[in-house]
Amino acid sequence: MKSKVYFTRTLTPEKVVEAYEKLGIVLPENVAVKVHSGEKGNQNYLHPEFWKAMIERVKGTVVECNTAYGDASGGVRDNTESHWALIKEHGWTKYFDVDLMDAEGPDIIWQIPDGKVLKENHLGKNILNYDSMLVLAHFKGHPMGGYGGALKQLSIGCASRAGKALIHSAGVTDDRYETWEKHADKVKFPEAMADAASSVVRHFKDRIAYINVMKNLSVDCDCCAVAEDPCMKDIGLLSSLDPVAIDQACIDLVMNSDDPGKEHFMERVTSRNGIHTIEAAEALGIGVRDYELIEF
Repeated sequence: MKSKVYFTRTLTPEKVVEAYEKLGIVLPENVAVKVHSGEKGNQNYLHPEFWKAMIERVKGTVVECNTAYGDASGGVRDNTESHWALIKEHGWTKYFDVDLMDAEGPDIIWQIPDGKVLKENHLGKNILNYDSMLVLAHFKGHPMGGYGGALKQLSIGCASRAGKALIHSAGVTDDRYETWEKHADKVKFPEAMADAASSVVRHFKDRIAYINVMKNLSVDCDCCAVAEDPCMKDIGLLSSLDPVAIDQACIDLVMNSDDPGKEHFMERVTSRNGIHTIEAAEALGIGVRDYELIEF
């Protein structure tokens, strides 16, 4: 059966709320709203003002986790003190309650018995405080995963520092000081992301929804302190109850675009085998790639 994906080319805070309403879901309190709060120096992340109406609509708490990389990357979100300072600097606490879910340990560990690469996922323990989740994803490229969308928010986005190291190393180590590249490859890393994502989807079951925004379409992630400028014009925003379908629809919208910048964007996706994350997630049964795109 095809999953429904709602799509509009109008990129406004009001349309984000309308896209959510199309889903016909009522997320029970307390709602964890997963965003990407943006790395220090990044120019492409979506600011809190863009998400404000949507987050207020569900009376949600913005949730984030610390990163596994540190000073060598130019990032400051790898420790609680400097991460909190940046969250405040970027304006998130001005509008919302914010929870850095792994600010205090210990992590929680969820088992993934059918995982292709990972058999467990390490997450910030505060995820257990929430009854439902709204995943707000800025769809864009990613240096290692090829692209970032709903599945990345579920996997790397919800993982603790140890969990992020485990995903990036394809299950070899939860030590964030290890050199990840020597462990992960273009098959295992996407599969590890899908494995981790599956544990979050299964935890929240039918109490989770997704919105992807195709704006500021850079080949680099919002986690990059020095990111390449967008290579394509904005496309629109999508909503769905299926994380696999919504990410597949975004890829298809890029591929079907007449924007000349799509070749550069898709080179990033294909050179990292990014679509395999979607394939692996479908194989795990957390969604389907076949969808009906409903424009509004």
